[in-house]
Amino acid sequence: MEQSESPARALPRPATGLSPVRRSAGFIAGIAGLPIVTAILVGLRSQISLESVLLLYLLAVVLVAVVGGILPAVVAAVLSVLLANYFFTPPFHTLFVEQRDSVVALVVFVIVALTVSVTVDLAARRRVAAVRSRIEAQMLADLAGRPVTEKSLEGVLEQVRDTFGMTSVALLVRRDEHDEIGAFVGPPPQGHPTITASAGPGLRLVAEGPELFAEDRGLLNRLATAAGRAWDTQQLAGEARGLAEVDRLRTALLAAVGHDLRTPLAGIKAAVSTLRQQDVSWTEAEQAELYETIEESADRLDDLISNLLAMSRLQAGALSVHLVPTALDEVVAQALIHIHADRVHVDVPDDLPLALIDAGLLERVIANLVDNARRHAPTVQVSGSFDPPGLVQLRIADSGPGVAAENWERMFAPFQRLDDRSKGGVGLGLALARGFTEAMGGTITPSQTPGGGLTMTLSLPVAS
Repeated sequence: MEQSESPARALPRPATGLSPVRRSAGFIAGIAGLPIVTAILVGLRSQISLESVLLLYLLAVVLVAVVGGILPAVVAAVLSVLLANYFFTPPFHTLFVEQRDSVVALVVFVIVALTVSVTVDLAARRRVAAVRSRIEAQMLADLAGRPVTEKSLEGVLEQVRDTFGMTSVALLVRRDEHDEIGAFVGPPPQGHPTITASAGPGLRLVAEGPELFAEDRGLLNRLATAAGRAWDTQQLAGEARGLAEVDRLRTALLAAVGHDLRTPLAGIKAAVSTLRQQDVSWTEAEQAELYETIEESADRLDDLISNLLAMSRLQAGALSVHLVPTALDEVVAQALIHIHADRVHVDVPDDLPLALIDAGLLERVIANLVDNARRHAPTVQVSGSFDPPGLVQLRIADSGPGVAAENWERMFAPFQRLDDRSKGGVGLGLALARGFTEAMGGTITPSQTPGGGLTMTLSLPVAS
């Protein structure tokens, strides 16, 4: 775990739940120990009084109460008074008592023995309760003092599991009238919880394992509340990260608008202003060049705006995807219709299986990947193949300088242009390509082109 944690401590068992081992030890001490003490005292009967014998028996009863609790102590007290009456009260070896003082002594002994047993048992209960309270307070303080991380919730669940000896512990989240597992520790829950506790609105803590004592229920409820707070904190942290990402994208968008969108506008304005000059005569070739500048700048501006709008839909989850069986060679031809044939070499067989894709989105993906490749190499190779597990693949390969493997993931980030080495655009082409491909159920995998360069491999599902 990322946060520092104190080792989990098992709670001491409540007095009402004394372990069978200790209770058995108390019975054995009383039933076996008292006859031994009696045998020793019988040899000294002429030298000690009944009151001394009863005090020794009282000591034995107290020891039994400390070891085994109230029930073995009561049995020991009753057995002690019978032994004292039979062996040490005249007439000996009978249960008849001939002296009134002996009757008083035996009665007082029983009362005192029972009173002391109850007192010892209550003291043991209070001691256990005090230890439990101290452990609970330390446990809850540790949980409250831990730094909030993505592992905070698992830490609380693990604390519940270790404290109560559970097999598995899970936090259930109520969604659409159904419970979903938000997090769990241990083996996956089997759906038969031993205990359950409310962790907050729409949250429930469940655990599978031994039954709880009544005294454990209060701590369980407090731990369940702590788990609910950890869940809410994680959700808020996720929302904060999302807002931070939106803010980062907004900042990058403003930077892009401040530079990349103004560049084509400046080109259009400069060309139009030049053509409007009345004191200069332009040749037809010069006018054609200015018109070409206007057209290229307008096309570039249109591409930039289209990419920005597409990225906003992708980020908002509002992208429409219509998957239909489609021939890849037709989509590739449509995507490259405006690119000179000498710049792109196409080798996509027309007998490839139909792919389950959105043709419009795939055209944008291919166009963006080819446009990105053309920025770094004079020619681009587009090829297609069939992968027997059920995928068709398109490869867009260039022979440019390539991209280092450690930068492959970074180049798919929005507004990322790898240290501004690529010219033009706002760094959205590859981000859109990946987003559109994944929306269609496909993947984009970068790799090195043999001999140098970068290859982008599109893996798309085959239509059944």
